[in-house]
Amino acid sequence: MNTNKNSNRHVYWNPYFGGFLLGLIIIFTFYLTGRGLGASGAMKSSVVALVDGVAPTHARTNAYYSLFLSDEDTPLNTWLVFEALGILIGAFISGGLAGRIRWRVQHSPKITSRRRLGFALGGGILFGLGAQIARGCTSGAALSGMAVLSVGGFITMLAIFGSAYAVAYFFRKNWI
Repeated sequence: MNTNKNSNRHVYWNPYFGGFLLGLIIIFTFYLTGRGLGASGAMKSSVVALVDGVAPTHARTNAYYSLFLSDEDTPLNTWLVFEALGILIGAFISGGLAGRIRWRVQHSPKITSRRRLGFALGGGILFGLGAQIARGCTSGAALSGMAVLSVGGFITMLAIFGSAYAVAYFFRKNWI
């Protein structure tokens, strides 16, 4: 019997401790940079750099992409990109230390892996579009907004959790 596989199957940090650390990180980020956390800016910078690398003429003449391009620097030279890379590296280190790195698709026995991946892709696309429309992701709009007691941050957080609660009934069979 392989007890090692089962012994670390659900080894996670206490969510309250994780939330406490996230709050400390937000305070530290405000102190160091003068602004809060956010991940959508790193994605935007990556897309702009990719478009500039593949079609530089299009990127330079496009009204949106040209806002983030300069002759002196690359769009990837921003602290948000390094923040996102740090999150990825930290996730791999955490997963490796807990023995949870492997190729798998977690899903309910009621659905297939393909359907689960389809819902994840669709949700990711909708989330990315929403972040672009809202000019920021949940970490930028809600967490950092709430950290500075912004009414918009609280409204955003209520909207995120409220809409998730409202549609959870219709998608519950994908997880339970």
